[in-house]
Amino acid sequence: MAQWLRFQHQGKSGLGQVQGDLIVVYSGDLFRDPKPTGETLQLADVTIDIPCIPSKMVAMVDNFHALVTKLEHAVPAEPLYFLKGNNSFLAANQTIRTPKSYSGKVVYEGELGIVIGQHIHEADEIEAAKVIFGYTCINDVTAIEILNRDPGYAQWTRSKSFNTFGVFGPFITTGVDPSKLSIKTILNDQERQNYPIADMIFPPAKLVSLISQDVPLQAGDIIACGTSVGVGSMKPGSNVSIIIDGVGRLDNRFE
Repeated sequence: MAQWLRFQHQGKSGLGQVQGDLIVVYSGDLFRDPKPTGETLQLADVTIDIPCIPSKMVAMVDNFHALVTKLEHAVPAEPLYFLKGNNSFLAANQTIRTPKSYSGKVVYEGELGIVIGQHIHEADEIEAAKVIFGYTCINDVTAIEILNRDPGYAQWTRSKSFNTFGVFGPFITTGVDPSKLSIKTILNDQERQNYPIADMIFPPAKLVSLISQDVPLQAGDIIACGTSVGVGSMKPGSNVSIIIDGVGRLDNRFE
């Protein structure tokens, strides 16, 4: 298992592997055999950045049995998804902000993120499994009152693509089997979500394969696997954490 991050330090961007309180600094491209430089930094001395720069975030709807059952939706026969604008990406410890144009409820959604390691298109599940580089934590923030405001058209992309609404990180963790893990969302020290990743309708390799039939995926792209029960709204001044033990803890403030 390795945990990779990107960071800012003394005005420069960097790449490294987290080892306890230290960052072992690497040079090169995360997805093309990066090399250690011999330098180390204290994790506390850097500003954590988003751990990769996706060309797109493909985000799932209705991908957990428990939520589909609660909403009385049919179990989907194929992945249901939208794209989040890459303007929305936000790193750990940064502030999620309500857009000026919106005064309604803003909700958190704790999710597992699949990080793609190389180009893939029209792949089978065996190929798809090989291009999964690792996993990250996601908060798929939503301006929920926009989503179904127009009865003729559900506005998934608009409600989820405001600046700061695509939160992910702090790390990309490799060498972990997410099917044995759970996702927790903590809002102001209260647990709001706690659900097993094994409840996923389309598990990671199948999801990557099926999406790749439609959309070519590039190194660094992220698939947000969808959420389960327990989604709720955040009040300004709240602290929200998405915790996947073995993958990471994504902490942010909401204003």
